[in-house]
Amino acid sequence: MLDLRCGSVSTPCFVPLATKGAVKGLEPRDVEALGYEMVLANTFHLFLAPGAELVEGFGGIGPFMRWGQPVISDSGGFQIFSMGHGTVADEIKGRRGQGGRAGAILEIAEDGVRFRSYLDGRERFLGPETSMEVQAALYADIALVLDECTPFHVSREYTARSTERTHRWLTRCLQWHEDHGPLDQAVYGIVQGGVYEDLRRESAATVAGSACDGIAIGGSLGQDKAQMYDVVAWTTGELERGAPGRPRHLLGIGDVDDLIAGVELGIDTFDCAIPTRLGRHGVALISAPERRWRLDLVKAPSRRDPRPIQEGCPCPACAAGFSRAYLHHLLRAGELTALRLVTLHNLSYISRLMSELRSAVHQGTLERTATALRAGTPPRWLGPPTSCTGGSGSPGP
Repeated sequence: MLDLRCGSVSTPCFVPLATKGAVKGLEPRDVEALGYEMVLANTFHLFLAPGAELVEGFGGIGPFMRWGQPVISDSGGFQIFSMGHGTVADEIKGRRGQGGRAGAILEIAEDGVRFRSYLDGRERFLGPETSMEVQAALYADIALVLDECTPFHVSREYTARSTERTHRWLTRCLQWHEDHGPLDQAVYGIVQGGVYEDLRRESAATVAGSACDGIAIGGSLGQDKAQMYDVVAWTTGELERGAPGRPRHLLGIGDVDDLIAGVELGIDTFDCAIPTRLGRHGVALISAPERRWRLDLVKAPSRRDPRPIQEGCPCPACAAGFSRAYLHHLLRAGELTALRLVTLHNLSYISRLMSELRSAVHQGTLERTATALRAGTPPRWLGPPTSCTGGSGSPGP
């Protein structure tokens, strides 16, 4: 359980992305009705538009977006990585990043990062103090320190130098926050170190030895799931020794099997674009591990299928009786209603999955529950059926 300025968050849990101040396609009351207690807003994007000063004038990102529960803000480090290398998948597979676009890194130096805005091409700067200043203006419940998200294909030497600089940035972020930050804002450090066990363990020990309130695990975690689980296990093992009582957040991970494994490895909170991004592409999450838990409703097999996305699912799409055939039709016709319905389903599925895992942790049945979920047993609904036509929609303070 996390006790934060705007309320408590039950853990382990998944945190939907509200990157630019909205969970794409949904209202805050939709997200709350699905059982979520925290969202993630992005410092980098909100820094560029509409600007931290404007958001601060509304009392912070919560009141601005009419979300009355906790918010965690990403520092901008991952977006810096993305401008130079593309997505993690792009970088691992050797595809070109976004360097040819308006948004591009100009320099990563000790002071911070100079880059060109993807919005207008203007040169901008983001350093540790800038990132913390923006997050203070956003008044997020949890602020992440600025880090360099180390690429996968760089050398061990580069990874070591980058990780050391991230540690120096950690010190600067914590100092700025101590001098200027909101007293009731928690700050998480970030563990880097690439795929190297000694660097990961050293980074985890360094962050654990700092005054941060919680610890996030970031950077490139490997080229496959086995390597990723090893990297997370090294890190959580070190944190268990050095910071046993502090919460752990795994950045950018949200596949169903990865959430299950992450909880087994001791992760408290996760964030990822996968559930909402898949929904916007007509791909629904279902209990089918042989399909990577995915159902592509755009493809021909759904054209005449009368079944809901997932039998017994209480989400607004399934509970209302919308068939796979109907959703296929809407998606092929380009109707926005379909994107909203599939997004609601996906977030409902992840919410139920995390509720199942959370219950298993508390009851001491995690191993049995994880085995069943991996085998394709649908997660139960552990509370009353939800509706996304109402909700409190309570604003921030």
